[in-house]
Parts: sequence; structure tokens; C-alpha cells
Amino acid sequence: MDDYSIRKKFFVLYILCILLPLVITDSIIVTIVIRSENISRSNEMEDIANAVGYSLSSRIDQADQVGKNIYTDKELYDFLDRNYVDAYDYVTSYQRLKKSIWTDDISLLNNMKLTLYSDNDTMVNGGGFITMDRAVNEEWYKEFTEFGQKQMLYFGFDGSSHSSLVPQRKIMFIRRMDYYRKEREKFLVLELDYGGINRYFKEMNYSMDVFVCCDGKIVLSNGNYASIGKDFEDFHHAGQVGFQKTLEMYGARMEICVMNEKTGVIKEIRKNLPIILFLVLTNAVFPILMLLFLHRSFTVRLRILRDTFKNMDDENLMGIEQIQGRDEIGSLMLSYNKMAERINSLIQIVYKNRIKEQEITVARQRAELLALRSQINPHFLFNTLESIRMHSVIKNELETADMVEKLAVLMRQYVDWGEDLVEVGKEMEFVRAYLAIQKYRFGDKLFYEIHVEESCTGFTIPKLTIVTFVENACVHGIENKSAPGWIFVRLYQKEDDLYLEIEDTGMGMGEEEMEMLLWKMRHASIELLQEKQGVGVINACLRLNMETDGKAEFEIDGEESLGFMVQIKLPCRYLRT
Repeated sequence: MDDYSIRKKFFVLYILCILLPLVITDSIIVTIVIRSENISRSNEMEDIANAVGYSLSSRIDQADQVGKNIYTDKELYDFLDRNYVDAYDYVTSYQRLKKSIWTDDISLLNNMKLTLYSDNDTMVNGGGFITMDRAVNEEWYKEFTEFGQKQMLYFGFDGSSHSSLVPQRKIMFIRRMDYYRKEREKFLVLELDYGGINRYFKEMNYSMDVFVCCDGKIVLSNGNYASIGKDFEDFHHAGQVGFQKTLEMYGARMEICVMNEKTGVIKEIRKNLPIILFLVLTNAVFPILMLLFLHRSFTVRLRILRDTFKNMDDENLMGIEQIQGRDEIGSLMLSYNKMAERINSLIQIVYKNRIKEQEITVARQRAELLALRSQINPHFLFNTLESIRMHSVIKNELETADMVEKLAVLMRQYVDWGEDLVEVGKEMEFVRAYLAIQKYRFGDKLFYEIHVEESCTGFTIPKLTIVTFVENACVHGIENKSAPGWIFVRLYQKEDDLYLEIEDTGMGMGEEEMEMLLWKMRHASIELLQEKQGVGVINACLRLNMETDGKAEFEIDGEESLGFMVQIKLPCRYLRT
């Protein structure tokens, strides 16, 4: 069989294993019908679950919207917090409140009941206003207190005598009233129409049973579990669920379960299961016998090819030692050996050359980084030393020695470029020392404020990037201004980004000058550094871009004679230690 062409082999396989069993392939059609029915039923169940979820969330969101309108009404807070002299005083205030805007909103409530609770013993219970002593023993109050949030969706069975004539199920939207004053405990409770919601589900006439469950209890249903006068029952039909959708709203996790429905197709299959199994076995026996006969010709040699590919090492392709047969598979094995031999020779040439090119690229990148480092000119340090020296000569003050010592320490710490990265906390120590020296230099002409969030101190950034912008604020913003000025340095984290902001109230700059500076910051490159203008800022921007793979974002704002601000946004994923 090894010398026959694959075409002849498949022809024989077709005659013996496909053409003859063609009569019994109707079982495939049955399978397709069942699959189509299952897909159609699954889509229908998903549509039902989505419709129920949308309807339920719409009603709850409507209650939330009404609650928000009432939650921010200051006149209502005054009413709930006021100490009333007597019942007449309370009723008079209540009548005035009924004419307010929020009562108009209540009149728009559809199938919802509003109750407001307040820890105010001078109130008179009734008309939707209840004192808190009536609520402390209610289950919803206990659960809301344990929940610990400002608002909650509550499903419960209320049997209290003051809220209804008979025990009944309730869906309640509860919100703590603490928008204005918090001296008294206050609650807003919106009770949805449980019976109306269940009637809506039944009127939709879904072809399948639908259960809305919360904490293992059936809270809503279009079937036999929707009696408003009975407590919620446990859900015991998990094995019959065909589609399930989770809906989480205001602390309540609701599972919308659409139950499976047995169809006539499945019943017919079960009825004729012996015949179907016989036909399937008949259709499978002939191909299996034929494949066993052809096993030596096809499977064994294909397995050899597969194992050969699996056993390849990192740099060389393994050859096939024994090539069997002269058919297409034999030719493929022979061609593979030739290909493997040719690829192995090419790997020795191309792969090694590629490694050399990568080494050259890495070396070039390191050289560019060293070039960037070499262009960093800490001229602000030398300017400061000169200022301190002149100040000492004129005033004969020995305290400048302390400044010189601080500056010497900083120079010893940051002149070493063995590592370009530094933690934000250490970089900010340099900024604080630099601003302290400048404060010593300028006196009452300079004021500064530094704010760094604790979560930002562990990030790593290129050295002398923040202080470069701080120096620009001092030299170009404050130094040339006759009046006193401020410098603000802010570092904070927002979501997954680190923000650096350096702001001054100095000389500022014109609009065209700002546009040119912003363009240079966003397009910082080696070529721009060669222009010898704004080297410090361009250098800092280029190193920040290199560190963040080009993801750094720069923004500036300011106005001439009023001040200037730089904002830098860096993705935190590039700054981890």
C-alpha cells in the first residue's frame, strides 16, 4: 500500500467507508435538527432573560432616579430635622411641605410607595413620614445597617402591623439621607409594586418558566411561586436551568433563571434510541475496519513526521532516518530531509548574523543613552554655588557653609551615572534640597510648595528629570520677576498613570513660544539636542519617552507675566521598581 498514490487510497476509502454507509447517514440530519433546536431555544432563553433583566432594572433605576431628586432637597432635610413644638406645629409645616417641588416629583411616582424615616421624636407618624423607632426592629433596617452602604435594594417578607394589613412580599429601594445634615439618622424607602411586577411577567406570556432569585430565594416568577402573601421559597431547580443571567444592583445579586423545556424532538429520539444507536454503530464500524487496514500506510509514517517536528531543538531540524514507500508521504519525508539539511546550514549563517546585528543595535542604543547623559549640564548647581559664594562675601555669613555642604552631598550622589533610574522619593529629596538652596538665594522673593502622594514614591524615573523643570521655573520664571513668586510641585497617581506637575507664578511666556516649546517636548530627539537650545528640558523629555516606550504625554499652560505650568503623564506600568 505504501507504493499507491494517496488519491487511490482515498478513492478506496470513499467507496468502502462513505458510499456504502450513505443510506444510514440520516442520523446526521437528526443531529443537525436537534442542534438547531437547541440553538434556537438557547437564543430564546437568552432573549427572555435579557427582557426580564431590562424590565426589572428599568423599574429599579426609576426608583433610584426619584430617590436622587428627593435626596438633594434641602427643604425636606429642614422638615425632617426640625424640632416641633406640638402636633399643630408639625401639621402646619407638613402642609407647607406638600406644596414644594419634591412633592410634585412624588406625584409622578407610578406604582411606588414613598416613606421617609427620621430620628425625630417631635414628628407625627403618618402621611409618608415615620419616626425611626418604628424602623429599628424591621428586617430591612437591620440588613441595611450591616450592608454599610448609602443605598440598597431589599427583597423581604414584611409582616409588620403598621406597614400593611396583611403580610406580603416587598421590593424596597432604601437610601440613607445624609446629603446635608447628619445630626439625625434619616432614611428614604421606596417600595415597588411587587404584585404589578409579577403581573407584568405573567402578561408577557413567556413560553418558559422564569425565576428571579436572590440569596437562593425565588423573589419573582411568572409561575407558581409568585404569591404575594407567602414568604419567599427556596430555589430547588438548579438542574433544570437552561440559561442564567446575573444582575447586580445596589448590593443585591439577582440570578435570572430561564428553565429548560423538553421538546418533541428529544422525546422521539429517546423513543427510537435503539435504532439510532444501531445505525450509528453501523456507520462507524466500516470506517474503523478500513482505517485499521490502512493504518500502516498512513498513520505510522505521519506519526513519524509529527514526532520529528516535536523533537526539534532550538537551532537544528532533525532528519528522518528511515523513509518508507514511494507514494506522496514517502516523497514528503524525503523532501523534508532535504529541507532540514538546507535550513540547518542557513541557520548557521543567518541566525548568528542576526545575533550580531542585535548586539550592535543594543550597543548603539546604549551609546545614545550615554550621549544623552553626557549632555546633562547641571549648570544650576554651579550657578547656585556662585550665588552662595557672593552672598557669603558680601554679608560675611557662615551659615552658607551649610548650603555648600548640602550641595556637595547632592553632587556626590547624582554625578555618578552608573544607574540612570532613581525612585521618585529620592528624586524629590533632591528637588527639596534644590528649592531650599534657591529659597536661601532669593529670600522672600521665592516661596514653594511640594505635594507628593505616598503611593508615588516607589516609582522609578530617570534622574534629574523633575528638578530640570523645577530649575526652569526658578531661572526663567521667578529670577527675572521683580515681585515675589511661588513654585508648586505636585506628584499624584490617577488610575494607572503618574502625573507630574510643575507650576510657577513667574514671567510665563507668549503663545507662540509655548507652542514651539510644546512641540520640542513632544518630539524630543538627539537632533533637537544638537541645537543647543532648551537642552535640559528636551533631554528630560527624551529620557522620559525612552523609559516609557514613547508613551509619555506632555502638556503646558500659562500666560505671559502671570505664570507657567508643565504637566507630564507617565503610564505606571513602565515605572515599577
